[in-house]
Amino acid sequence: MQLQLAAVFFTFSYGTKSHYYGRTILHGGAKYRPTGRKVVVFHASFTENYRLYSRSHFIKGFELLLLLIVYDLFRRSYESNLAYVLTTYAIWFMSFTWLFAPFLFNPSGFDWGKIVDDWKDWNKWINQQGGIGIQQDKSWQSWWHDEQAHLRHAGLFSRLIEILLSLRFFLYQYGLVYHLDISNQSKNIVVYVLSWVVIAFIFLLMKMLNIGRRFLSANHHLTFRLFKACLFLGVVATIITLSIICHLSVKDLIICCLAFLPTGWGLILVGQVVRPKIEGTGLWHFTRVFARAYDYGMGVVLFAPLASLAWLPIISAFQTRFLFNEAFSRRLQIQPILAGKKKH
Repeated sequence: MQLQLAAVFFTFSYGTKSHYYGRTILHGGAKYRPTGRKVVVFHASFTENYRLYSRSHFIKGFELLLLLIVYDLFRRSYESNLAYVLTTYAIWFMSFTWLFAPFLFNPSGFDWGKIVDDWKDWNKWINQQGGIGIQQDKSWQSWWHDEQAHLRHAGLFSRLIEILLSLRFFLYQYGLVYHLDISNQSKNIVVYVLSWVVIAFIFLLMKMLNIGRRFLSANHHLTFRLFKACLFLGVVATIITLSIICHLSVKDLIICCLAFLPTGWGLILVGQVVRPKIEGTGLWHFTRVFARAYDYGMGVVLFAPLASLAWLPIISAFQTRFLFNEAFSRRLQIQPILAGKKKH
């Protein structure tokens, strides 16, 4: 059973139950979700897997991964590597299971041709504008709005609980910014305030990029590229200046990423909860742009290892073998050869 990744399947199904049980207890709206009872022999696209498991598994997997990295960076020096492995191996297993189990059990998930098609489909889906009559499998925007259906009729208590749960992402930032070398181990509140200034600066860059894309990308491609290059050079120049004057280290940059990425996601969650108050304003539009950037980034992080493994033909053959019996696996391996002969 373990050779067929039974533990991976059980851990992933546990994540599914915990997510929907928690949402139903908090917001209600329990409903039957039909699932197939047959053996799956068709390939599900990367976009479909992302739509199905992004909020229930991928987000939680990334959060666990971030906490494990932070724990590894700041654990006590006297703690041995063996003790660290024994303490955290189960959480590492859960994190990677929630992130990659759908792709391990996806037939032809490591076939290079399927990977290329999935990447094209993913980019088309993430950039497609939503609207009335556009289904969520055709547009990221439609899917994103459908994912917030449980909040549309949520009461005040449920919304407050959602905001309280989102505050944990801000606690990550509060704890990490005081470990920066550039702060000189200062515990002053000014350090935390300055971290919010940096976040505001990042938001401003995102807003400038979005405005440039809206007004320049359609008819002035060269101007838009020069605009992005200037912004990039400005950010690099700022980092170099801080490293020279304030002794900003590479470790500080890593810690900043670990601190600010959860904060941005927490702001998106809070924005979704208070949507009735900000919908129709520029703040809601920016929330949607920011959420799209996060989803695109998470998709790229998930897709990169899949594409890397797809370069190795043995990975696809091994996956086919453990998913299906030997006779069916041999048939799947012969089908592409026969299809190639028919074309000639």
